[in-house]
Amino acid sequence: MNQIKLHNKIFEKYIEHQDILKAVQTVAQQINHDMRDEDTPVFLSVLNGSFMFAADLMKQINFNCRLHFIKLSSYSGIASQGSVKEIIGLNTSLTGKTVILLEDVVDSGTTLEHLVAMISKMQVKQLKICTLLFKPEVCKSNIKPDYVGMHVSNDFIVGYGLDYDELGRNYPDIYKIVEPVK
Repeated sequence: MNQIKLHNKIFEKYIEHQDILKAVQTVAQQINHDMRDEDTPVFLSVLNGSFMFAADLMKQINFNCRLHFIKLSSYSGIASQGSVKEIIGLNTSLTGKTVILLEDVVDSGTTLEHLVAMISKMQVKQLKICTLLFKPEVCKSNIKPDYVGMHVSNDFIVGYGLDYDELGRNYPDIYKIVEPVK
């Protein structure tokens, strides 16, 4: 499908699934290299958007690790609200652990700053940030990802875990917004 309709919006295909998987593979190779001597790193996946990225990435990680999930929210519709709500919290200790935070997309950096502040209080050994998609032109944070799958423009995007009001997560490709439906 080259276009999809979600609620009252039209989205066109932006990134093909095979290109997403290539980016995931590249990130996995970097992490496998960097973490080869670490003792059981913890991957912390930010729900809901990063679930497909986390699943595909974990299939390519070749060392013992743990995977945990946290759920935060900073979006309403197609706009970031500028604040972050914790919906499902972390239920394991990260003290003394190497943590690799998995994000679907880093745009303004608001959620990332919240997460880094929260995780830093837990006395982790080290924290690495991994995102599938990075929007550098709108990132206002001084905190930047250590691992980036792809740099993308500031379009609103859906698919491969990303949603518009809970629709669109299931598509294997990524789509960008075109125009509202009349």
